Amino acid sequence: MCDGLSHCKLALAFAVLMDLLGAVALLMGVFAHLEIQGQDFGDLLVYSGALLVLMSLAGWVAWYSGNIEGLTSKKELGRINSAVDRIARTLSRKIRSHKIHH
Repeated sequence: MCDGLSHCKLALAFAVLMDLLGAVALLMGVFAHLEIQGQDFGDLLVYSGALLVLMSLAGWVAWYSGNIEGLTSKKELGRINSAVDRIARTLSRKIRSHKIHH
């Protein structure tokens, strides 16, 4: 069921929680009339909501980097990998020989 979420569940929970809290704070700051003793606190909620959403970015980055699988091996890539390797080597040799001769 949750194969894609298998790693770094704490980072995922942090990111989702910060997004939810940030969205609620932003929406309350924009749409709710929050005035206490003549001072408006809507801006405070908007800014703090934006800060919470920004903090969630750290959780999303941690969760995403924790779920990156290993790179594909050369055997799995097959002929494409060897063709790309040959082209890269050929270009590299031409560039290197051009720099040496000039």
